[in-house]
Amino acid sequence: MSQKLVVGQSGGATVVINASLAGVIAAANEWLGHGRVAGMVHGVEGALGGNFVDLGQLSASDLCLLRRTPSAALGSCRLKLSDDDIARLLDRLQAQQARWFVYIGGNDSADTADRLSHAAKSAGYALQVAVVPKTIDNDLVGTDHCPGYGSIARYVASVTQEAGCDTAAMRKVDQVKVIEVMGRNTGWVAAAAGLAKRHPEDPPQVIWPAELPFCIDRFLSLVENSLERVGHATIVISETIRYGSGELVGASSRPEVVDSFGHRRDLRPADVLCRAISQKLGVRARWDRPGTLQRSSMAYVSEVDLAEAELAGRDAVRALRDGHSGVMVSFLRTPGPVYGIETGLVPLERVANRERKMPHEFLAKDLGDVSDAFRAYAMPLVGELPHFRRLI
Repeated sequence: MSQKLVVGQSGGATVVINASLAGVIAAANEWLGHGRVAGMVHGVEGALGGNFVDLGQLSASDLCLLRRTPSAALGSCRLKLSDDDIARLLDRLQAQQARWFVYIGGNDSADTADRLSHAAKSAGYALQVAVVPKTIDNDLVGTDHCPGYGSIARYVASVTQEAGCDTAAMRKVDQVKVIEVMGRNTGWVAAAAGLAKRHPEDPPQVIWPAELPFCIDRFLSLVENSLERVGHATIVISETIRYGSGELVGASSRPEVVDSFGHRRDLRPADVLCRAISQKLGVRARWDRPGTLQRSSMAYVSEVDLAEAELAGRDAVRALRDGHSGVMVSFLRTPGPVYGIETGLVPLERVANRERKMPHEFLAKDLGDVSDAFRAYAMPLVGELPHFRRLI
């Protein structure tokens, strides 16, 4: 039986994760020939149960369609493997004649791949391992940005303007709207809400990222100021904003639900803040929570993000072909006024279980906008954004 490349997807899906998968399959077919790529169904969780699918026979038209299919076509998982699980996974991979292993994922996936790589070496199993970066959180260290971020940033920037138009129109009924966006422990996604803002009156009037300790008094003061200045307020917050004590806003309002990596899944900070606005300021407030829509909307995909996601998949295979293992593909921004990137490789131990926080200087000091530095960083990843005409 011919040796195979095995690929899987893990963690929260993105709108471009399948572009990375298509890149892996295409590059592997070019290198190894057709029929030597197997996919793990639902990542390592499915692999532990022997659930693999043949990907080597997909046609060029199949891969073209896959490239623009949102979410994880192979199925994803969030499973922290025990040492016994790692040993069983190696057995499953050996039964598949796996010689090369590609995992498309984020921080936790890098940890899984790193542990698998070390376990294979200890067992004398010549398995080469590479990770394709994937996360809307944009929090992986060792890379300028992450596939998936440009598209969710485009979505959030666009819908914030749209929601702001609605709030301005409905100010006689609901003066405040709070939009709660993704971002496990970082504010990269929330900051994107300010990218389409062109005038001081434009939404959002307040951006509160996960990195900034939450203060209810300061928050209410910002909302009140916006009501006095423009008559309404559209606010964007990270889903994991925390008080200075470290407690998550909204954590005490619901029973705790966590995944196997210990990440909270049940928070509703926007609901908590809307109630505080109504009680303290005496105005009506609504909240919107795009949820998984923000990471799976192909209608808002960034073409730059799509192309770079596929490139990352292809380069992971090239890294394996060139003999590398225990690495993640990274993006390096080239210097100069015109946006461009080069790809590189980062050791997995530098990535696993680490987070890259958003610099505070990327936000305006009044928390109502983003800085020019952030626009220079993010706009090339996002593309052209909407521009609306106000009448009142």
